[in-house]
Amino acid sequence: MQSTALYLAPSTSFLKPPGRKSISKATQLSISTSLIQDSLTKVHRLLWQTPLYTFSSSNASFLFSNRRYDHLKVGAASVPESADEASKQSGLVKTFQLGSMFGIWCLLNIYFNIYNKQVLKVYPFPATVTAFQFGCGTVMIILMWALNLHPRPKLTRSQLAAILPLAVAHTMGNLLTNVSLGKVAVSFTHTIKAMEPFFTVVFSALLLAEMPNIWVVASLVPIVGGVGLASFTEASFNWIGFGSAMASNVTNQSRNVLSKKFMVKKEESLDNINLFSVITIISFILLVPSAILLEGVKFTPAYLQSAANQGLNIKELCVRSLLAGFCFHTYQQVSYMILQMVSPVTHAVGNCVKRVVVIISSVIFFQTPVSPINSLGTAIALAGVFLYSRAKRTKPKPS
Repeated sequence: MQSTALYLAPSTSFLKPPGRKSISKATQLSISTSLIQDSLTKVHRLLWQTPLYTFSSSNASFLFSNRRYDHLKVGAASVPESADEASKQSGLVKTFQLGSMFGIWCLLNIYFNIYNKQVLKVYPFPATVTAFQFGCGTVMIILMWALNLHPRPKLTRSQLAAILPLAVAHTMGNLLTNVSLGKVAVSFTHTIKAMEPFFTVVFSALLLAEMPNIWVVASLVPIVGGVGLASFTEASFNWIGFGSAMASNVTNQSRNVLSKKFMVKKEESLDNINLFSVITIISFILLVPSAILLEGVKFTPAYLQSAANQGLNIKELCVRSLLAGFCFHTYQQVSYMILQMVSPVTHAVGNCVKRVVVIISSVIFFQTPVSPINSLGTAIALAGVFLYSRAKRTKPKPS
């Protein structure tokens, strides 16, 4: 459906510009509607008063300036009213795209956690495993740039200085997560990491000046309480696994908030693919010497054979390590793509929803024993996450 807009443009001499002593007769117009005649009368009257006039209504719109035009004409133009429909379709496409990305994120996470846990069970060297996973990502990035699948970034010193803290936090967060996964059950690690919204609120307030309201703060109570209850009743609990998972919350959420802060600086920002790619390469460079210092050279045939004696042969170990490395890089790339589309808090909430799927799938796959109180604690923490997401959507009333 369309509406009609009226406009004035140079044509027939019916008005003279201001500053002259008299106005010539208007050229007779063959427009029969009384609306246009009334509007022209108003235009004639106000043309002498100010240098720029804009008239708008549901039926007509006029725009004038005091430039010395001797001739104006009246015309009509059709204005489409399908803008709302186009915006709705665009919103649906964006929602579908975002939902698909969340689904891929969850699926890749499930496979990564299964393959990664299988590797860490027989090959308990988390620093070496994490460095290998960063190495897989680095190879994928180099191939992407070499085949011109994505343009290579041109980095400046200021960009590298801004990205380096992100890479350090990214390296520490993934290393600590693998330490925890090697020590405790997958479900318990992800239950602890359900506290990510707590750290997101803290870092968003400190780094982005986003202060939470009272409802957001209140929603954090069941999250903390539920994680505590689940921790005290966890059969596989140990302090190394608990502490490393909690520390990974700090590093990962500081990385996410800093990444958002970096991406909104248009004069310095990279696109999400290149930002994550550069972070991955820096993390690989940082972690390889660190892994050798912490664990020694463990990626040797002797250690691979030792792992094979514990349940996985060398071929299965290598295949699962490669699959874990592929899923590791891909799911984090998707995570960065989602982070650029939404706020850090929304990203953290989606991360917790993803964690629910990972917890359930890992319990089923690994047949992890779960007590009723442990399940209750996990449920309370996840319910807190739901309340948190609702509280974040509540906009404060204007005072």
